[in-house]
Amino acid sequence: GAWGGIASLQLRLPAVWTEARARGHAPERLAEWLCAGPARLAGLERRKGAIAPGRDADLVIWRPESEFAVDQRMLRHHHPLTPWLGRTLAGVVEATYLRGERVYTRGAADPPARGRLLTRLDSR
Repeated sequence: GAWGGIASLQLRLPAVWTEARARGHAPERLAEWLCAGPARLAGLERRKGAIAPGRDADLVIWRPESEFAVDQRMLRHHHPLTPWLGRTLAGVVEATYLRGERVYTRGAADPPARGRLLTRLDSR
């Protein structure tokens, strides 16, 4: 059967930042594009999309000026394909936090998944 296209979530922040930076955008714009905007579209803006009291503490620690070359060995997708293969991207993700709990550390083994499906009702 057909598979779900080209997975790219792992590279979303670096890919968007690389192109945004090349066009003169500041890193702060990414918060709207990748956090606040999607939270509003999903109806989850009361929980997600901003750093504020009462919101989930979903955070990323990254080095926006650091660069890396994308190669297949680094991809954690089920199908290790990406349109960015062989390209140099800016913005190395060091750690990711989900609801205040560290769920990713660069260079460490992948922890068990802790995410859960949220609906618009979860944001009320």
